[in-house]
Amino acid sequence: MRRTTSPFSLVILGLGAFLLVLAPMLAWYVEPRAKRTPTDIDTITVFKGKGSYFDTAKVKTVHDKNLTITRQVRGDVADSEESGRAVWDVSTSVDPDKSLPAADPHDSLQWTVERWVTDRRTNKPVHCCGEQPRFEGEAYLKFPFDVEKRSYRWWDNTLGATVPLTYRGTKKIQGYEGYRFTATVEATKTGTRQVPGRLVGQPKKSQVIADEFYANHGIELVVDQRTGRIIYAAIGPRKTLRAPGSDKDATLLLESKRIGFTTATQKAQVKLAKDDSDRLKLVGETLPVAAGALGAALAVTGIVLVVRGRRNDGADGPGGRDGHDGHDGPAEPGSPNPEQSRSALHPSTM
Repeated sequence: MRRTTSPFSLVILGLGAFLLVLAPMLAWYVEPRAKRTPTDIDTITVFKGKGSYFDTAKVKTVHDKNLTITRQVRGDVADSEESGRAVWDVSTSVDPDKSLPAADPHDSLQWTVERWVTDRRTNKPVHCCGEQPRFEGEAYLKFPFDVEKRSYRWWDNTLGATVPLTYRGTKKIQGYEGYRFTATVEATKTGTRQVPGRLVGQPKKSQVIADEFYANHGIELVVDQRTGRIIYAAIGPRKTLRAPGSDKDATLLLESKRIGFTTATQKAQVKLAKDDSDRLKLVGETLPVAAGALGAALAVTGIVLVVRGRRNDGADGPGGRDGHDGHDGPAEPGSPNPEQSRSALHPSTM
C-alpha cells in the first residue's frame, strides 16, 4: 500500500515557519511602532507641600501655608492626526488653600497655559502647531522611551531653559521601580515686573521695574524605564523680586522646600506606566520569545513527520515491503521450486 505525506505534518510545518517569521517581526517591527507618545491623553497630576507666598490682600509674604500645584494635560487629537506629532495642551495652576478647588484659575497665585508639541517617536520638541513656549531639551512632561542611565536635559519652563538632570539610581514609588533623576537651579534672572518701590526697598519710588529671580532647591523625577512616563515628581521652587541691579532678594513671591506628587497621583501614574510597560513588554519580549520557541518546536515536528512519511513511501513502493521484487522471495504455496526443477533437469555429474 502506497502512503503520501500527511496533510497534518504540512500544517504543523507551515505553522512553525509562520511563527518563526512572526517572532522577529514583533520585536523589530511591531514593538518599535508601538512606542509612540499618545495623542488622546487626558490626565491631571497634583503636587502638594508646605511653603510661602506673597498674599496680595495682606500685601506681605505669608509662611508655612499649604500649596497645591494642579496640572492638566489634554491631547489635541485633531491637530495631532493632521501634523503626525503629539500635540498636548497644558494648564498649570499654583494655589493656596483659599483658592481651592482650582475651578477658576484666575484666582490662583500663578496660572499658565502652554502647548507642547513633540515627535511621537523620539520625544524631541517640534516647533509647529502653535507651540508655546518654544522649548528645547530631551525630557519635559515625559522622557523618551527606553530611558537610559545617563544625564538628560530637562526643560524647566519657569527658568525658560534646560536643566541637566543627573541619574541617581533607582527608586520605588508605590512598590514600582523607576529611574531617579535630580537637579538644582541656582538663582537666575527670568524677567522683570513693575511693582511698588517699597516691595524692593525703594519706598520713595511709586513704581519700579523690579527683577524677577527664580531658583529651585531640588528637582526629583522618578521615571518608568520602558515608557518614559514620570511616576513621581517633586520640586522646590523659589521666586523673588530684587531691586534693579541688586544681588539681594527683596520680596519673596513663592517658595517651597519640597512640593511633590500626592499619593493618589503617584498611584495613578504608576498604574498608567505599568499598563503601558506591560503591553510593550508583551509585544517586544514575551510574544516574540514564545512565538520563536513554539515555532521552532512545530517546525522540527513538521519536518520529522514529513521525512517519516517519505520514508514510508519508499518502504511501501511497488517492489513490496522489503524493497525487492516478488521473484526473489519465497515461492508461493503450490508453485514449483525453481531450484528443485533445475536439479531434476540437470543431474549432478558426481
